[in-house]
Amino acid sequence: MTRPIGNRPPTAKEWRLNLYLSEHDPDTTARVVLDTGDNVLEACAEAHRSPSDPDVPEIGEELAAGRALIALGRELLRAANDDIEAVGASETTSPAPLWEPRE
Repeated sequence: MTRPIGNRPPTAKEWRLNLYLSEHDPDTTARVVLDTGDNVLEACAEAHRSPSDPDVPEIGEELAAGRALIALGRELLRAANDDIEAVGASETTSPAPLWEPRE
């Protein structure tokens, strides 16, 4: 259960997230827009189908959407870090990567 901090009553917020997918074979593009009410963040990503792979649109959509959501997560972490520094809090360490590249 969330408890109020000090005398501040608990609050509930709703953030709106829209995910737009566009396919232009063999490419799929995803654009994700997050509206927090205070800020709007946006991230884009793509997936490319190899000509030798079978045409399965769901795979491209999942890859592009997942990549865009990861990019948005990184944007949120950067924004939080900037806000932490702006209020004079101690220096923070960089967040761990959300996705490790294949070697």
